[in-house]
Amino acid sequence: MGSEGEDQHSPLITNFSDTEAEQPFKRTGTIWTAIAHIITGVIGAGVLSLAWSTAQLGWVAGPLIMVVFAAITIVSANLLCDCYRSPDPGCGPTRNRSYVDAVQLYLVRVTEMVFFNISGEKHKKICAVFLYESLYGCAVAYVITSAASVKAIEKSNCYHKEGHEASCSYGDTIFMLLFGAVQIIVSQIPDFHNMAWLSVVAAIMSFTYSSIGLGLGFAKVIENREIKGSIVGVTADSVADKVWLVLQAVGDIAFAYPYSVILLEIQDTLKSPPPERETMKKASTSAIIITTFFYLCCGCFGYAAFGSDTPGNLLTGFGFYEPYWLVDFANACIVLHLVGGYQVFSQPVFAYVEGWFSWKFPNSGFVNNFYSFKLPLIPAFQLNPLRLCFRTTYVVSTTVIAMIFPYFNQVLGVLGALNFWPLAIYFPVKMYFVQKKIGAWTTKWVVLQTFSIACLIVSILAFIGSVEGLISAKLS
Repeated sequence: MGSEGEDQHSPLITNFSDTEAEQPFKRTGTIWTAIAHIITGVIGAGVLSLAWSTAQLGWVAGPLIMVVFAAITIVSANLLCDCYRSPDPGCGPTRNRSYVDAVQLYLVRVTEMVFFNISGEKHKKICAVFLYESLYGCAVAYVITSAASVKAIEKSNCYHKEGHEASCSYGDTIFMLLFGAVQIIVSQIPDFHNMAWLSVVAAIMSFTYSSIGLGLGFAKVIENREIKGSIVGVTADSVADKVWLVLQAVGDIAFAYPYSVILLEIQDTLKSPPPERETMKKASTSAIIITTFFYLCCGCFGYAAFGSDTPGNLLTGFGFYEPYWLVDFANACIVLHLVGGYQVFSQPVFAYVEGWFSWKFPNSGFVNNFYSFKLPLIPAFQLNPLRLCFRTTYVVSTTVIAMIFPYFNQVLGVLGALNFWPLAIYFPVKMYFVQKKIGAWTTKWVVLQTFSIACLIVSILAFIGSVEGLISAKLS
């Protein structure tokens, strides 16, 4: 735990890490549950935009950039895995149960950033802003995607009955509200340790709809008897428009991969021996290889099937009309997966806010008391007033934001570009320096700093392109 002086000095970001003597629960996670959590977090809204991203980048740059981001994600994950325990990464007594906990522990003495000085205390606050904005943004993106999938089911049935030229138009609002209502209920799951079953179901759903998208794309290529697309990708009206589309595509791919914001929470569910970092590194590498295979297949077959007409969302953009029941089933799988994915990215926010309130108001019944309820046909369960109120408000707010900005590709691009460098690159690299005591200007230091700066440049360019796309979509 952080010292008492640290807690008093920094109430904004309290360290809720624990030591071996203070473990409040038994960890039972395995490499398989970790892989399920990772796949649930990674294969989500992002996979559906990859055919469009490949179309903007072309046959060379599209697949290449996906592979590059996969490699970067594996490197970032391996660096972060070593930051779970301290001081020894394999058997240290102190556990960092969240991303912010690790930043607080390792960077409290770091006084320099890449270009200017920032104190350790400010590091924690900056990290918290990016981290919880990222998690919140993912929840918003999942509301948008779920509504698009439910709407796609309605449209698919309409096209099947009325013909492909029929005017089948449906709004997003009602479907977003329905998804939000479901999430209000599901959000009462206490924490990560009680939702392994949900992640397993969500991971199965992600494999299912990714495989269907892959299969439909492959079948379309066979039907066309040609591989569509070009080396340079979709043409645009001007060079400037092409640059914006390329940068937005890079942002979409950046959104599709990193899961650093939830890595330590997943690692905290693992039992030991073997050491958690060994299990987590194997799980991360395996999950990213599996994910990349599906990403490449979905992106490439989608582009090969539709070429310049590749839709922004492979399964909701209606490149596929038949078999309508299979398109419906794939979109139903997407919705079920996003129910779990929403929780994977929201539980760390719930844990932090509720932990902070418990620390701040230890004698409050509203914050700390639990009340048992028993409803017909449902096992008895416990509700906490703070949990019920805060989590309901959180879900409502993400739903409202999604209703205001229902732009799938643009929102993914902005979120991916904004959060990729600070959360997946900068903080893991800095913490790794402290954990391994790597001195300035050593070979490893220079290599990782160069890697970090290169990723920063890519992130800035992708963010600019994605913001331009979001503004254009809102004004059009």
